[in-house]
Amino acid sequence: MALDELTQRRVQAEVAAYIEAKRPPAHIRPQLDIQFKLENQSIIIFEVRPHWQKVGEILRNEVAKASYIKTRNVWKIFWMRADLKWHGYEPHLYSETVKEFLEIVEEDEYACFWG
Repeated sequence: MALDELTQRRVQAEVAAYIEAKRPPAHIRPQLDIQFKLENQSIIIFEVRPHWQKVGEILRNEVAKASYIKTRNVWKIFWMRADLKWHGYEPHLYSETVKEFLEIVEEDEYACFWG
């Protein structure tokens, strides 16, 4: 089930502010940028960069994901492993708020999100 419209707007604003603060300077963005998307009840943060061999091809490397679990009123946190599957982020599997999720991603205690 997707998030309701009011929640979507609130989440969009919170994550957009975080991403804008995290993005590299404008002159670097064609080579490396950070973006996000909302899919149903999930927030996905990803890097955008050109493919190193295929000119004109853009790569989107997913960094972090939080999925809202309505029955528990929490966000479950995931990171993308080398097997290209989402895995629960063990130090902090859940967060109460989007702000807390973004703080966990920024702290990156185990270097799972930003390396």
